[in-house]
Amino acid sequence: HAMTYLLGLLSNVQHKNVESIAYEYDQDRKNLQHFVGQADWNDATLRGELARQIGHELGEADGVLVFDPSSFPKKGRESVGVDRQWSGRLGKVDNCQVGVYLAYVARREHALVDVRLYLSKEWAKDKKRRKKAGVPQEVRFATRHTLALQRLDEHGLTLPHRWITGDDEMGRSSGFRRDLRGREEQYLLMVPSNTTVRDLDSPAPDYHGSGRPPKQPFQRVDRWAAALPESAWTKLDVRDGTQGPLVVEAMRCRVLARTERSKSADEETLLVFRAKQDDDTWKRDYALSNAPAQTPLAEFARVFKAEHRIEECFQRGKSEAGLGDYQVRNWRGWHHHQTLSLIAAW
Repeated sequence: HAMTYLLGLLSNVQHKNVESIAYEYDQDRKNLQHFVGQADWNDATLRGELARQIGHELGEADGVLVFDPSSFPKKGRESVGVDRQWSGRLGKVDNCQVGVYLAYVARREHALVDVRLYLSKEWAKDKKRRKKAGVPQEVRFATRHTLALQRLDEHGLTLPHRWITGDDEMGRSSGFRRDLRGREEQYLLMVPSNTTVRDLDSPAPDYHGSGRPPKQPFQRVDRWAAALPESAWTKLDVRDGTQGPLVVEAMRCRVLARTERSKSADEETLLVFRAKQDDDTWKRDYALSNAPAQTPLAEFARVFKAEHRIEECFQRGKSEAGLGDYQVRNWRGWHHHQTLSLIAAW
């Protein structure tokens, strides 16, 4: 059944679900449904082997681990984990399932490595729905950041890397960045445009001799970056794209950052990247890093572009390996399908 299902995920079948795959390979639909949705085989062991192969084939000492919560729009309330929750892909709160994914990005290739379904607090404490969806008893509520850290702890030694990166949903958590520092991991994490920072590289305001000496005020990174002079930016050729060299402009500054209404006690480096759009406006992206001060801007830019590679992984998985074509409703079936789809994509 595993070979049949993988062949189906790799085939040209339009909808790569159990019914279509069973029909394509003249198999009994119920047997294949049981294999994906109910059979007792360990998907975590397969993902561990997948991580080992990816690390062996693509591993680089300065590889990049990318974390990204990705959503699958769903109707109703019965499918495991479905809830009205934030969907970064849709840019709004909607009815969906969310998986927290880990990808490995090297210079030669990139691949999805692991995934875990996110359960909201409401789902995690709903005993009736948990039982119906087959959620294991040991599974408790965990934030998306906690799920990412669990994937890191499980595969970090298998996947050679120097960097951790992720989108602004991952980077906005000061606790997540603190936990990465505690693990001695080096990160470049995107943050929202309304993140506030204190510029530590600019001189403090004049002191007039009463009270505490003034400090630079906290201000939003988008407003701070918009006021920078042209001389602050460095142009970088990141890689060769299909339309020629991919060029970004970047700058950096030492800051204290305040995200999620929580001020970091540690200095970080703020990175701002900008690229000219077709309408001649600038698109800016903001990130925080704990990398050493002497890290070249070109290296930051490489990791910045690596963060976007996970979108290519999702596109490949969904268009070529049926990542989003499942019709299972329970915990076991969701992770079984996802695991086989990651293997098919690899």
